[in-house]
Amino acid sequence: MIVRVKLFALTQDLAGCEEVSLDLEEPVTVGAIRKNLGESVEVLQPVLGSCAFAVNNEYALDSVMVQETDEVACLPPVSGG
Repeated sequence: MIVRVKLFALTQDLAGCEEVSLDLEEPVTVGAIRKNLGESVEVLQPVLGSCAFAVNNEYALDSVMVQETDEVACLPPVSGG
């Protein structure tokens, strides 16, 4: 199953792209996406542990199941005020 992960802010800067496509075996969880994203784009590994993930605009824990049609986003921590 192909899952597209949208990247934002720091993750987008590090990866040099706005979106990454991952070819994963079902069933797919957010945790599997986090792991495979780090393997596919190694430069993201140091920050993925502190990134939040969202599925269909809802924050999602690593145990959340993902379907091929779902929108997945990787959201790094941000600072500012």
